[in-house]
Amino acid sequence: MLDTLQQPWPWYVAGILIGLTVPTLLLLGNKHFGISSSLRHICAACLPSKIPFFQYDWRKEIWNLYFVGGVLLGGVIASQLLSNPDPVIVSEATIADLHALNIETDHQLMPSSIFNIDNIFTLKGLIFFVVGGFMVGFGTRYAGGCTSGHSIMGLSNLQWPSLVATCCFMAGGFIMVHVIFPWLFTIL
Repeated sequence: MLDTLQQPWPWYVAGILIGLTVPTLLLLGNKHFGISSSLRHICAACLPSKIPFFQYDWRKEIWNLYFVGGVLLGGVIASQLLSNPDPVIVSEATIADLHALNIETDHQLMPSSIFNIDNIFTLKGLIFFVVGGFMVGFGTRYAGGCTSGHSIMGLSNLQWPSLVATCCFMAGGFIMVHVIFPWLFTIL
């Protein structure tokens, strides 16, 4: 059993499980799936202030905080107890595509030219981690939700704003990878 859990699973298993969360949440009380809203709930619980955005009954959405806690706990359990000791095999075509974009790899999942300890306190780290994090947070707030909320929950409910947001997420990702990343790596 443990060997089965440690091996890579086919993509369609995760797709089915993620897809089943939508009807499950709807049947369990008309709940909406999304991760980014949990930050708002945490702020509303921890910062009792007069900011109108945080003045609502966050306790009605506490299930979302438990869900995010479960995601974090599941990640810890999976990485500590269920991780496969074999090295991760990344396709040579993917590595060649990354190198064509001036992104160096160490043949692992994370590009080593971005995600390494030496970059944390550099201009590159500031741009990728701080500015990038701010842009993700701003975009999530501006779009009224994150990719999981719009692309999984919103599209399955046939919501027009979610279709627009998902198309913009995809376009932004393509522009980032094919235009901004190569430009950033030439100047940094």
